[in-house]
Amino acid sequence: MKDFFRKYLVAGAVVVLPVAGTIWILKTLVLWMDNIAREFIPHALQPEELFGIYIPGVGIFLTIFLLLLVGMFTRLYMGKKIIALGDRFLNKIPFGKGIYSLIKQLMNAMMGKNRGAFQRAVLVEYPKKGTYALGFLTSDCSGEIQEKTTSFLVNVFVPTTPNPTSGFLLMVPKEEIIPLQMGIDEAFKLLISGGMVNKSE
Repeated sequence: MKDFFRKYLVAGAVVVLPVAGTIWILKTLVLWMDNIAREFIPHALQPEELFGIYIPGVGIFLTIFLLLLVGMFTRLYMGKKIIALGDRFLNKIPFGKGIYSLIKQLMNAMMGKNRGAFQRAVLVEYPKKGTYALGFLTSDCSGEIQEKTTSFLVNVFVPTTPNPTSGFLLMVPKEEIIPLQMGIDEAFKLLISGGMVNKSE
């Protein structure tokens, strides 16, 4: 009886928990974006005031609409000038400069015009011989670093798990990296899951 109960309890949990977890995450995301949107919408224009009821998901639509507007604005001549002015202003803030530059470079690498910066997924021996870390080949080393080493080095970004937005920059001899056939998306899925998802599903 005990084995019967355990067997079907586990089977049920495998089916229900992913669904419940997905719903919970989506609900949390919707509520979070709605709360952010409320900060920018005048009280008189909020859905509760206009329609008398709470409409979930308004924040998502407003965020998408805002991003589209900003995206179109940045294509205009005046928009480019204002963006450049904002860049110069943020780069003059002592601590803000580093944070802003890091986030901007990361977004460009993953989504923007430099999205090809992650060339491919690779394995490197790290942090010790015989232990491997999953990373992304970004570019060849150059300048002083390349001149002062005997091997031809490449830059490999090794993200942390489960938060791949932080990580380590390793400069590895090109002959020591192990190229992988898996795509960038598949490698990110493996990292974020902590190794629990090891194939496309």
